[in-house]
Amino acid sequence: MNDINASSTIERLESKVRSYCRDFPVVFNRARGAILEDEDGNEYIDFLAGAGSLNYGHNNQILKNELLRYIAADGIVHGLDMFTKAKRSFVETFEALILRPRQMSYKLQFTGPTGTNAVEAALKIARKVTGRQTIVSFTNGFHGVTLGSVAATGNSHFRDGCGIQPQGTAFMPYDGYLGDGVDTTEYIEKMLTDMSSGLDLPAAMIVETVQGEGGINVASFEWLRALERVCRDHEILLIVDDIQVGCGRTGTFFSFEEAGISPDIITLSKSLSGYGLPFSLVLLKPELDQWKPGEHNGTFRGNNLAFITATATLEHYWRDESFTQEVKRKGEIIRACLERLVAEDQEGILTARGRGMVQALDCGSGELAAAITARAFEKGLIIETSGSEGQVIKCLMPLTISEEQLTEGLQILDASVREVMGLAASRASGEQELAIGAVT
Repeated sequence: MNDINASSTIERLESKVRSYCRDFPVVFNRARGAILEDEDGNEYIDFLAGAGSLNYGHNNQILKNELLRYIAADGIVHGLDMFTKAKRSFVETFEALILRPRQMSYKLQFTGPTGTNAVEAALKIARKVTGRQTIVSFTNGFHGVTLGSVAATGNSHFRDGCGIQPQGTAFMPYDGYLGDGVDTTEYIEKMLTDMSSGLDLPAAMIVETVQGEGGINVASFEWLRALERVCRDHEILLIVDDIQVGCGRTGTFFSFEEAGISPDIITLSKSLSGYGLPFSLVLLKPELDQWKPGEHNGTFRGNNLAFITATATLEHYWRDESFTQEVKRKGEIIRACLERLVAEDQEGILTARGRGMVQALDCGSGELAAAITARAFEKGLIIETSGSEGQVIKCLMPLTISEEQLTEGLQILDASVREVMGLAASRASGEQELAIGAVT
């Protein structure tokens, strides 16, 4: 199952920068829903989902049908930022099903196709509008690897790849970074009001409500509201990077909805297209849309194929609250599995955290987490690690995964943790299924 001979040509020619294939050394050939299949016919349950780009699964049939119809009719594939029927349909649907029901008023900016393109645009417009240069980001934050975005990314692994010193960003402690019971927004407030703190008045603060690559660190709603108050009090723009945990990952379409905050700028990408097609979007409050025509551009801004699948996604999954409730219910199933492992860990190494269907098991060390995910891969589960030292196992399966596949994947994860850590063997699979089902 781990024979890498078939991929020797790719290994010989592809840059050393490749990463995911090192953990999953097979040649994948087909995919459907939450299942990946390699060229030898082995199947794997996918708890990675394109790093959060496949919230609706691989080759979702509903989206595929719309895409095939559009291609067969010679629909526009590449159109720069010209008006197209596909773009108009997406814009109208996004306004009708996402913005209006939430009483949100934003301009839509279509940037280059990746998340870091959206972040770059957000940082540029914040600086342009305010006339200030400094951006405040947060410890363990990840916002991309192009120069502007990586300057707002905390992990030195990504920053060291720049070749120059990243500039223009000051880092503040994220919620919980200084320990439980410490409100880090008070520290930020002090830094902003003390003229000797060394912190220049920022143009914006950029924050993830759940830090994905940073280790599934979850900001409390109270902290997010306090951060918004600090921004409002000092006329600082608030940017929410919703690229990985938006589009339903936490249950609601935007991850910040339940906190009741109103960001000035929102970045979306990854699962926005719904089909794994590159597509990024910046939402701007209307008064911030001060771009000159073409001032921020890109050859591939506005992917028309992605407009088609994104529109179909909105129409099928976001017309009512049923999908949100399904995501939250499955999230409880995942959390129950992780909490059971934590409870049975007598050494107190493991901890669990997350929101909705982005849940994680902190193993305390990258070595332990890597051993567990490697064992899981041998058993047919694809799951990755995150965090500053790769110490956090991250559950990021498609939101549309069936309960049967979800249960099977969690059982593999459970068995892998127990085998690597030497925990007591789990109960018979039937009893475990009953325990998981009881959460529903």
